[in-house]
Amino acid sequence: MPNFELKVPPPAVLLVLGLLMWLTARAAPDFGFVVPARNLWAILLIAGGLIVGFSGVLTFRKARTTVNPTTPQASSSLVTWGVYRLTRNPMYFGLLIVLTGWAIFLANALVFLFLPAYILYIGRFQITPEERALSALFGQEYAAYRARVRRWI
Repeated sequence: MPNFELKVPPPAVLLVLGLLMWLTARAAPDFGFVVPARNLWAILLIAGGLIVGFSGVLTFRKARTTVNPTTPQASSSLVTWGVYRLTRNPMYFGLLIVLTGWAIFLANALVFLFLPAYILYIGRFQITPEERALSALFGQEYAAYRARVRRWI
């Protein structure tokens, strides 16, 4: 079995899952349901997810550390301020919010199954390897940060 750790950039995971969600909704229309103000909720969630995700990117840029999700070992500093006071993974959390908005827009019960799949995939193949790298780089400082800030929110 191939090792996917840090191999597939999370935005690519978002695109693949988004496509699979759309295909699922089209293939199984019987699982559709009505969401009042569906478009409004979808737009708000997608916009909110983009804001959360980009705030993480901007904070990393201000800290002058890598935003490349495939090379956490290249991190030059441990970022614990800004949105990182609330979540250790705002970029991945933002993508989850975007996927949730997409699921609301599609209004199909089956597509919501892709949300836990995203969490499991990102947790196993992205966050866990990142945490190993950050622990090696920043030791006790990172352990203290992990103890006070949750992984997602």
